[in-house]
Amino acid sequence: MIYIKFILFFSIFLIFPCGVYSKTFSIATYNVENLFDLEKQGSEYEEYIPNNKSEWNKYNFNIKLNNVVKVIRNIDTDIIALQEIENQHIMNFLQKKMPKYKFISFVKYKNASVGIGILSKIKIISNQRIDVKFRNKTYRPIQETTFELNKIKFKVFNNHWPSKRVPESYRIKFAYYLQTRLKQLSNDYDYILLGDFNSNYNEYKTIITDRKLNNTSSITGINHILNTTRKKKFISYDDILKDNKKVHYNLWLEVQSLNRFSAKYKNRNITPDNILLPSALFDTKKISYIPNSFRVFKTDYLFNKQKIIRWKMYKNIHKGYGYSDHLPIVASFSTNIDRQNPLRTISNLKINKVSQIYKKIKLIKKVILKDMIVIYKTNNSAIVKQENDRAIYFYKNAQKLKEGFFYDLEIKEIQDYEDLKEVTNFTILRNNGEYKNFKAFYINANIIDIFKAKYQNEIINNLKGKYKGSYLYIKNQKYTKIKLYAKNNYNLPKQKENIIIKRGHLGIHKGNIQIIIYSNKDYEVVK
Repeated sequence: MIYIKFILFFSIFLIFPCGVYSKTFSIATYNVENLFDLEKQGSEYEEYIPNNKSEWNKYNFNIKLNNVVKVIRNIDTDIIALQEIENQHIMNFLQKKMPKYKFISFVKYKNASVGIGILSKIKIISNQRIDVKFRNKTYRPIQETTFELNKIKFKVFNNHWPSKRVPESYRIKFAYYLQTRLKQLSNDYDYILLGDFNSNYNEYKTIITDRKLNNTSSITGINHILNTTRKKKFISYDDILKDNKKVHYNLWLEVQSLNRFSAKYKNRNITPDNILLPSALFDTKKISYIPNSFRVFKTDYLFNKQKIIRWKMYKNIHKGYGYSDHLPIVASFSTNIDRQNPLRTISNLKINKVSQIYKKIKLIKKVILKDMIVIYKTNNSAIVKQENDRAIYFYKNAQKLKEGFFYDLEIKEIQDYEDLKEVTNFTILRNNGEYKNFKAFYINANIIDIFKAKYQNEIINNLKGKYKGSYLYIKNQKYTKIKLYAKNNYNLPKQKENIIIKRGHLGIHKGNIQIIIYSNKDYEVVK
């Protein structure tokens, strides 16, 4: 009997090793775009008054509900935070269709049109709200939900801040109330900030020229109050554990700039939805974020031909098709000690290639790059490429660099300007002489997909097209047209001219690929 018990115990030990209690789990946030039920409450938006002329009826409600369920099932996260949910009944409908989400929570003001909620497979032990109120407008509270996993408690703060119909001071107030609550938590307490902040990850840059929004002297809620930036630079992997204040890392920084969007506005990429993490999720204790697990869920039925497939209405009448004007975003976490604190490796990674610089938001230490070839030079800017690697743009600081020469360079500062990676400060360590065959590094546009982010800052040639209305209309590419930009319009072709690009700089501007022309010698007019 003793022998049998030992064998049984040993077998269980093999099946369930010491790490049995470790767990990897995922969290998503999704603005579902106005999910209302069919009960008239008196607080609905006009187009969602049930069985009215807008045709918000059982037929359209079931399509909308089932579409939201489809998305949530396909994402299949352990926790999903939702925005624009009318009431608790909607949360109950969702849970009934997806019973694996055993726990739900919801908050809303009494007279508000919509609230925010959470579906979870992980145990919820408490749910409360942070009230942020205004005299003349009603928005949503901030939802604070506490979870327990493997005897570890952590919090998720679900947000839906005021839209940009109102100035930044409204979002500042939300950020202030949230940060005040966070300061009450110990520095090693694990929490996640997520939801629809109605703020871009780089709001401090985009707000500067927006007179309608900027009533705060360019101070923003997401960047300055929640401290996703310090001294006009983003908090990064390299310094999040070095700052004693309540700073936060925005997971959008893990995504290539061209793909940083969960919504579109006038064909521009925007990031109203965010997931922000404190240093506690990188400190080797309890729960840790799994680096580079962040992603945008943009399957074909949600995003197709560069357009988000939102819920369709025409003249305020529901058409019974579509999903939301937002895309869900997802991140993963772990209680497994083996997956925790990879930042030491990331921070100590020696950079000696241009491609590694593209993975950095800022430089903590100076970087030495050898044999950098100047493949294009104009006035005081240049495109510099590393053999067998990538090219990068040196902006307004390249007076001493010569086209067709190669150098050893010490890179001191970089930035993302309107999504374009740039070197803004560097020193020449050594001039290695002339590189006569530098034009061999130009890329034939006919053999690549010029709309891919990995070709950012390359010089392309041999691209034919017709110039019309600021765009070059081309063939044999994924899209039919690309923006053709020149600082001085006299360098651009005439309307309806057929041209061939001889030297074009592939750039990115606010989420869109474009070709930058510096001189009318960069292209040739053809018949």
